[in-house]
Amino acid sequence: MGNNDCPSCDRTFDSKRGLRVHHSSTHGERLPNRECDLCSDRFHSEYEKRYCSDECRDAAVSFSGADNPNYSGAKAETTCDNCGTVFEYYPSEKKGCYCPECVENAEWRHSREISGAANPNWNGGKLRFGCSVCDSPVERYPSDVTGEVVLCSRNCHAEWLSAAFTGDGHPNWRGGGVGDYGPGWRAVRKQALERDDHACVLCGTDADELGRNPDVHHIVPVRLFAAMPALAVRDAHTLDNVVSLCPGCHRRAEFGHVSRAELRWRAGIQRRDPSAVGGVTV
Repeated sequence: MGNNDCPSCDRTFDSKRGLRVHHSSTHGERLPNRECDLCSDRFHSEYEKRYCSDECRDAAVSFSGADNPNYSGAKAETTCDNCGTVFEYYPSEKKGCYCPECVENAEWRHSREISGAANPNWNGGKLRFGCSVCDSPVERYPSDVTGEVVLCSRNCHAEWLSAAFTGDGHPNWRGGGVGDYGPGWRAVRKQALERDDHACVLCGTDADELGRNPDVHHIVPVRLFAAMPALAVRDAHTLDNVVSLCPGCHRRAEFGHVSRAELRWRAGIQRRDPSAVGGVTV
């Protein structure tokens, strides 16, 4: 049989390609084009292939030791940095520093000292304050002091809340007398509401949304004016010391979560000369 004779019929072809096309289309089988490196059987493959089957490949190729494609010199020897024992490790994993026994033993590991001044976030420790109600000494971290009020206990907290949210400071305030605020309060309250369009200067909630007028808050508390011999409560009732706030923003301001500077800026208030009110900075 010639090189170009069909093995399945009596036809002969001028080229090997013609023979292969004929055998594939007529007889439904592709002719072999490769020879197995192990068993020498001929087989067909569209790409370069050395073995006719997985069995022949597994029998001919070893993946152990140096025959492994990822082989990098097997294990190396080194000395444990902790106990001095000589041990083996794979260089492809990582540099061998500690033997397996030391790796599993946590007692030798050094824990980082991060307490006190050794902590990277250290900023001087606690500071000493006086309780805003009873003046007892109180220690607080600077990050825990967010406003001007520092309280030592739940009792002082309750007493401060009772005083701070009395009258128009209470979120449910619906009006009423001027109480201890004295002369001038009613007039300046009305002026502040008109200036602020009867709306909170921080969040914009207005009287229609609240169902009533917003609260009017003293930027510098009335109690500071009352405590100074040269001043009187009425000195706190000036248009540049009051702003309109909704109940929620009023609480934030009372707790010191909104700065006096921001309240003035939001209301468009120009800071007045401290000397004009006896040295009280407003």
